[in-house]
Amino acid sequence: MGRPGRPLTGPHPSVAQTRTAVRRALGPGENRLALVACSGGADSLALAAAAAFAGPRLGWRIGLVTVDHNLQAGSAERAAAVAAWAADAGLTPAIVAPVTIDPADPVGPEAAARHARYEALLQQSEEYAAAALLLGHTLDDQAETVLLALARGAGPRGLAGMPARREVDGVAVLRPMLGVRRTTLREACAEQGLTPWEDPHNSDDRYARARVRSSALPALVTALGPGVVGNLAQTAAQLAADASYLDGLAATAYAECRSGSGLSVDALRALPDALRGRVLHTWALELGAPGAALGHRHVAALDALVTAWHGQGPTALPGGIEVHREDGRLLSR
Repeated sequence: MGRPGRPLTGPHPSVAQTRTAVRRALGPGENRLALVACSGGADSLALAAAAAFAGPRLGWRIGLVTVDHNLQAGSAERAAAVAAWAADAGLTPAIVAPVTIDPADPVGPEAAARHARYEALLQQSEEYAAAALLLGHTLDDQAETVLLALARGAGPRGLAGMPARREVDGVAVLRPMLGVRRTTLREACAEQGLTPWEDPHNSDDRYARARVRSSALPALVTALGPGVVGNLAQTAAQLAADASYLDGLAATAYAECRSGSGLSVDALRALPDALRGRVLHTWALELGAPGAALGHRHVAALDALVTAWHGQGPTALPGGIEVHREDGRLLSR
């Protein structure tokens, strides 16, 4: 039943925009399963509602998974409430995935929680043979990610932000709302009578992203105008295209630089800087360095073993890994 005074011509524009975003991201389903990651916040709740509407019309079966981080009192009850809402909305399966966060994790609580969440989401996707996993990141999230990457001194890969689509172990990880403003998703929730949960971590200034969200990005909008949010996201999209091309070249170069269990110094030295850094980064990850802790300074130290060699000792990488130069090769121990 429509609201008084509103013509019955279809859904509210905010609701229509979310449904269109899901349709574009999913495409034909052929009776495959897509899981929506939903915390109960406005962004993921609007995504779940849009997927519940649009997915079956494209031939998808839509389920939901909510991760209980066990970081706040009542988190188990909130996760159960999200799963109950999903079941009532026709989302099957409706899964609660509890995780445990190590407070002493050296990467910090934000990164540790994010890593545990993604591991749980991918595990559930594998267990239920889902073809797609939908995440609720928005245009604002992308702009925040770019600002955080700038603050860390990240290179093009970091500044490329979050991809709209990537494949992980045969699962398409999709971010349908990456071009949609956060305010639109809140409006879509209100129009559909959905009451989001407000995560206190999102406004906790102990966390860098919360500070960017509450202070840094609004200050930029005040100084430069509202278009800055979309422009930051557009910068990420442009860099993502460039980074994808360079990553392809680096993959070929990496194979050519392999020498036994290490890398050939001569082959590395012949590479352009943009490719050599990517090859060294890929090798460090293959050695077991945790991606969340591996930074530019570590790759720069590896690069110095190639381009500024003067007999220095081994370079330490995260994860207790040491890399040294010996007989024209970089080797680990």
